[in-house]
Amino acid sequence: MPVTTRTTYWLEHAWLDTNVEPGVALDVSADGRIAAVRTGVEAPPPGAEVLRGLTIPGLANAHSHAFHRALRGTVQVGSGTFWTWRDFMYKVAQNLTPDTYFALARAVYAEMALAGITDVGEFHYVHHAPGGAPYADPNAMGEALIEAAAAAGIRITLLDTAYLSAGFGEAPNHHQLRFSDGTADAWAERVSALKPREHALIGAAIHSVRAVPAGQLATVAAWAQERGVPLHVHLSEQTAENDACQAAHGRTPTQLLADHGVLGPRTTGVHNTHLTDVDIALLGGTTTGTCMCPTTERDLADGIGPAVRLQRAGSPLSLGSDSHAVIDLLEEARAMELNERLASRTRGHWTAAALLRAATADGHAALGRPDAGSLSAGGLADFTTIALDSVRTAGPVPRLGAEMAVFAASAADVRHTVVGGRHIVRDGVHTLVPDVPSALASTIAALRA
Repeated sequence: MPVTTRTTYWLEHAWLDTNVEPGVALDVSADGRIAAVRTGVEAPPPGAEVLRGLTIPGLANAHSHAFHRALRGTVQVGSGTFWTWRDFMYKVAQNLTPDTYFALARAVYAEMALAGITDVGEFHYVHHAPGGAPYADPNAMGEALIEAAAAAGIRITLLDTAYLSAGFGEAPNHHQLRFSDGTADAWAERVSALKPREHALIGAAIHSVRAVPAGQLATVAAWAQERGVPLHVHLSEQTAENDACQAAHGRTPTQLLADHGVLGPRTTGVHNTHLTDVDIALLGGTTTGTCMCPTTERDLADGIGPAVRLQRAGSPLSLGSDSHAVIDLLEEARAMELNERLASRTRGHWTAAALLRAATADGHAALGRPDAGSLSAGGLADFTTIALDSVRTAGPVPRLGAEMAVFAASAADVRHTVVGGRHIVRDGVHTLVPDVPSALASTIAALRA
């Protein structure tokens, strides 16, 4: 993935964690890391790659289900709930094979690169063939996702997901059989065969407290703890799940996870929408992260989570595009603030810089890459450039570039994406997937055939 020789990028404007600087030169070493950051460089050095616009660290999509991209448009017809949406999702999942999943994920990850995303946390639970029989390679589906990320030029943390039951005390339904390994021990045996590589980390996930029996939660948590890898979990996305958990265990989902050693600084709760005061204190007190997915949460009518209170309690915030109603991390950052404004009727809960940190450094940290997400020496040379001259972004002075990026720009304004010092998107064109719209259209049509 990295460049093979030392390269210099000249950034017309760059966001350096707290402020926008004009004329910044980034020297990238052959190992794909930033060797030096030089400010006050008024003109491009000889031979430098010139990036016009505002360059920020690469965006981290901390929560993705790649195959949900095939639902876009279809599930927006008519009305319904999360549970009716899930029926559509099952139909798409049933048609996936390792080959079709590779093709779809390659196109989806290429769309992410076009949106400035350099790292994705793939919450992966479609493990086996329909009916639950393992493939000849039990990790064929996970390997397809890893290879798809490489083909699209981005990094991936494969969050291999334990999904063992349909609900509290219920066996998997016929759709869910291909998600299940039967037991957490069998899940651990299978996922242990997956190996990290240069662009890919292997993490773990608990689908939800309804999908992993309470007595098996600790097995998944211990697997992640022993390896020092990220552990993610869907948490309190729906009130129905909270009610069922209370009925089964007399505990909230957060309390149940705490009882079984799941919470902690390497753990991220996804959504964290319907929480009690005790839940918030538990998550913050253990520095368990929170991944908000506002565009999915509003698309599914899930509700608005207590992101401000969670962060104040000590829970780091990250962002994800989840079901890919849209793939636009700038919109996710904007929506988190604007949702809070609607709920509280006050403005300014986060600065633009704080929202960008959630979309960059804190998101990468949640995916096990603390060395990404900042334009600083020693870090991964992963960054993206946003146009300052589009119809959405023209006008503000460049020093307000962070505010412009969060509150006005969109994925359509991304001009360049660089991963490991390698130009993956150049002038709005993906360098590895020549026609991303056609790739998306053809792969999605094949799944619906």
